[in-house]
Amino acid sequence: MASIASFNPTLLSPSKKPHSPFPPKTHFQTLIKPQNPTPTNFPKSLFKTKPTLKTLNPISSKSTPSDLTLTPLPKTLKTRLASGETLYGLFLLSFSPTLAEIAGLSGYDFAVVDLEHGPGGVSDALPVLHALAATQTPAIIRIPESSPTWAKKALDIGPQGIMFPMIESPKLARKAVSYCRFPPDGVRGSAHPIVRASNYGINDGYLSNYMEDLLIMCQVESEEGVEKIEEIAAVDGVDCIQMGPLDLSGSMGYLWDPGNKKVKEVLHEAEKAVLKKKGAVLGGFAMAHDSPMELKMRGYQMVSGAVDIGLFRSAVVEDVKKFKSFKGLGEEEEKEKDGDAKYWSE
Repeated sequence: MASIASFNPTLLSPSKKPHSPFPPKTHFQTLIKPQNPTPTNFPKSLFKTKPTLKTLNPISSKSTPSDLTLTPLPKTLKTRLASGETLYGLFLLSFSPTLAEIAGLSGYDFAVVDLEHGPGGVSDALPVLHALAATQTPAIIRIPESSPTWAKKALDIGPQGIMFPMIESPKLARKAVSYCRFPPDGVRGSAHPIVRASNYGINDGYLSNYMEDLLIMCQVESEEGVEKIEEIAAVDGVDCIQMGPLDLSGSMGYLWDPGNKKVKEVLHEAEKAVLKKKGAVLGGFAMAHDSPMELKMRGYQMVSGAVDIGLFRSAVVEDVKKFKSFKGLGEEEEKEKDGDAKYWSE
């Protein structure tokens, strides 16, 4: 768009036709004098800065006109994992955009919006994705079940990753991948000209690159799945095997004891099988008996260390406990208090 300084005042004479969108010459000259085309009350930098264009969807970029500057996008999850990075994230079950924004600003590498166990659906997840996008934090959606309908609705709102629960065989893994791909490569239903994933149709290159940066995660969380985990990890299109220690312990009869020695042995063998395959990366969720640092040491590249609800619960329980257990100040604490009062009064 031309700057104010580029307008020709001679075109704005009173003889201009009545429907002219420009004001009469006399009025215009009260705003900007011809002999001083750059108003002194505007900073000169305004006339030098080029507009920028940001892509709404962090998954892909769009070709832009040469006169626009495309703001560089952060590396995608797949790019970072391929370079060998270990990423740290958390699960969001509250569906609070505020908590999601705080999580993104705090520096997590990714956040999983959990539709499987959280109370919300796709429409509740959208504001959470908006909040995460504002902090440039990649969002992954865990859907309630492995089905084409849930996958389609989740992918249409533009996450950078999708997590399929209860994948127990390579056949189910192949189906999960097909739910993410448009025909003829898959069975994903298409509304790409209008959904958020394609920037509501503004990204005209979406169909040519939509799979490049989409992270597909298959959750293995049963004895049956563990037995076939190497085959699942080898399925084309599966980018990450996400271990599910709680459901695994339940399938083995130790729901109340996920740290049981037998459960840990099975889990560790499954981890080794995925790492040996050197295809899909290993992802997992830290437990009280299995810290994020321990997962990282065992080769996990995607580590989820907490849940927003759990973090808030722990903080408020401790806050209340601290107040309720207060018995009054001791003699030394009274002295410190008096000292502080004197300091502030000064």
